[in-house]
Amino acid sequence: MMFQTALPGLIGIFALALLLNGWRLLRGPDLPDRILALDTLYINSLALLLLLGMHLDSLLYFEAALVIGLLGFVGTVVLSKYILHGDIVE
Repeated sequence: MMFQTALPGLIGIFALALLLNGWRLLRGPDLPDRILALDTLYINSLALLLLLGMHLDSLLYFEAALVIGLLGFVGTVVLSKYILHGDIVE
C-alpha cells in the first residue's frame, strides 16, 4: 500500500534524472562524458519503464525495458570500442 503512494514521486524523480542526463548529453565537454551520459540515460529510462509497469500493472513495460537494456548495453560497447580504436569493425 505504501509503495503505491510512493510510485508517482519516484516516477517524477526519474523523469527529472532523464532531463538532467539529456542536458549532460548535449552539453558534455568531452566524448567520454557524453557516452557516460547516454549510458546513464538508458539506465534511468529502463528504471522509469519498470516503475511505470508497476504503477499501471502492465507487463508490456517490462518487455520494453528488457529491449532497452539489451540495446543500451550493445550501444555502450560499440561506442567504447569506437573511442579506443577509432573504428567499430576491425
